[in-house]
Order: sequence, then C-alpha cells, then structure tokens
Amino acid sequence: MGMERIAESELVMNEDGSIYHLKLHPENIAETIILVGDQGRVDKISKHFDVIEYSGQNREFLTHTGRIGSKTLTVLSTGIGTDNIDIVVNELDALVNIDLPSRTVKQETKSLNLIRLGTSGSLQEDLPVDSFLLSTHGIGFDGVFNYYADSREVENTELTEAFMQQTDWHSDFPRPYIVETSEKLFNLLKDGTEHGMTATANGFYGPQGRQLRLTPRIPDLNERLSSFRYNNHRITNFEMETSALFGLGKALGHECATVCAIIANRYRKEYSKNHDLSIEQLIAFLVERLT
Repeated sequence: MGMERIAESELVMNEDGSIYHLKLHPENIAETIILVGDQGRVDKISKHFDVIEYSGQNREFLTHTGRIGSKTLTVLSTGIGTDNIDIVVNELDALVNIDLPSRTVKQETKSLNLIRLGTSGSLQEDLPVDSFLLSTHGIGFDGVFNYYADSREVENTELTEAFMQQTDWHSDFPRPYIVETSEKLFNLLKDGTEHGMTATANGFYGPQGRQLRLTPRIPDLNERLSSFRYNNHRITNFEMETSALFGLGKALGHECATVCAIIANRYRKEYSKNHDLSIEQLIAFLVERLT
C-alpha cells in the first residue's frame, strides 16, 4: 500500500487525535487485549491487575490497561454483536499499524493478541453448563466478513461448503464463513478447556432459533447445527462475536482466540445456577495463562 494517505472519511478520528469509536491513542493499549461483551466485566478482569495505567470510555467501549507483574494487558468491552467487532478490530489495528498523524499504513505491521472472553450456550448434550469452551473455529452467520475482499483467502472454504450442504443452508440467510483460531493462542489455552466450533449469530432470538412471539424461519436450526460433523469437527456453542473476530483478525495478521463460559445448555434446556462464579473462574484461568 506504501505511503498512500487514508482520507478523513475512511479513517475517522476525534479532535484530540484519538480513533473515532474507541476514543483511544496508540499508547493506551497493550499488545495482548482481552475482549469482553459486557462493560461490567471489564472491572472484574482489571481488579486482577497490580496497577491500572489507563482507563477510558466512549459509548459501550470501556478500556482498562494495566500490569500484572511485568506483563501489560488491556481489557476492552465491545458491546454485543459482530457489527461492533468490525469497529473494534479495525480500530485496534489502526492504532498499531497506521501512523495516525500522517494517515499512512506503517512499513512494518504489528500483530496483536486478541482474546475474547465470553458467555455462551452449549449445543451439545455432553457439554455441561459451567464448563469452559475454547473455540477451534468461528462460523459466521452474520455476513460481516463477506464484505471484505480478503475473506475467501482466510476462510476454510472446504468446511464452509460441507456445513452449507449438511445443514441445507437457507438461501435467504447470509452466506456463512468459517475461520480457524490462532494456533499459538489455542496451544496456550487448550489444557483445562473443552474444544469445538463456535457458531456466531447476528441476533439473540430468531437467529439462535429462539421463539417468543415470532416464529424462526428454521425451527430446527439448533438440531441441524448440533448434528453437523466433518473430520472430527462439531459445533459446540452459540454466541455473537467470534466469527468476525477470527475473520478480520486473521486477515489483518493478528492472533485471535475465544474462550467462553458455557452458561446454558440449549439441548437440555438448562441454565447455570451461578454463572457469575463460572465467569470469575474463567477470568482467573485466562489471566493466569496470559501472565
């Protein structure tokens, strides 16, 4: 790309020179960033820090950066959904890989570690509530990554085709895409966790097969997902952010992973009796592994 200047309308900044939505400057973030949906979860993680060196918020994006021993970590809330992940990943990447004053891409790009810590519903009967699930792949039903020219280079098209065929994917839905997790981060977190493919929905109700007053287009969506099998792969859980994180992150050269506390089992219709404790334990597990 060279020294091509990125226009004001494309790379939007605030008057103080911070990036538009996250309202951050490059010095405000660490190389390892824990992403959470819920703003309230940021404090639950940063209380493990020895010291908080930066704290800032804009909209649903709350950021704490601090140290545990010699390790610097950032924790950032994304809000719900892949549309927000599109903002978060692009703006975090811009903070490290674009020289903001000159609006040009840096000659040498940097790779961030982006780890989503979330909550999720299990789609397999044998995956109990209160277990921790480390995603091997993100399956996007959201369509976000399809808007990028790099998507086909990064996605696992063989898995995607097999998935569409086995589930008889509805033509009115966005084309799914499947992207693998970071091998480096997977190896760091694999002990003490369950593993499986994570389905990312673009809504909580109909897109995840829930019925209140409106009827989902595919009433047996969850059964189709839980019965999918391909080369020892199966779909273990449903959430709302992973696919865009894996897709955009991988295309931009970042290491991405998702680890979720399973707080519901959709198959058994069970819900965790103390999901706050589950999340506390998952936070302790993740912080220990990262430091």
